[in-house]
Amino acid sequence: MPNIIVRRAVEADLPALGRLGAELMRVHFAFDPRRFMDPGAHAESGYAWFLGTQLSDADVAIFVAELDDVTVGYVYAGLEPQSWKELREAAGFVHDVVVSDHARRAGVATMLMEEAVNWLRSRGAPRVILWTAEPNDAAQQLFARLGFRRTMVEMTREL
Repeated sequence: MPNIIVRRAVEADLPALGRLGAELMRVHFAFDPRRFMDPGAHAESGYAWFLGTQLSDADVAIFVAELDDVTVGYVYAGLEPQSWKELREAAGFVHDVVVSDHARRAGVATMLMEEAVNWLRSRGAPRVILWTAEPNDAAQQLFARLGFRRTMVEMTREL
């Protein structure tokens, strides 16, 4: 069994987080370039900057997964207040989960998701919500296996 360690992200992880976040952006842009942000030439530094702004937020947790001392994935989760515009009570929200191609099917995403869910539970979240791209069947299968159910369908109309 591979030696996978999941731990809280620190500032020194930002280059790896930027690389993985840029990978996430590219995959989503390939799914639907009209819906998702164009990663552009500086996606790694942009995503590293963004996640760096989240590290000190008490209502956010970013966990990294290391496989043989190399960062191969992360999950970014946070607490969200009640939202009248989304018709939902307060909830935990998983914003990102990504695993490098070469580390997939080793249980990394499951470990990251469980760490995020446990952190959200410990902070009093009554439920966890996430979004997944329509064509991302593998992610949807993972989330269903972890007990998530479909509750909303996003639809987009270009103007």
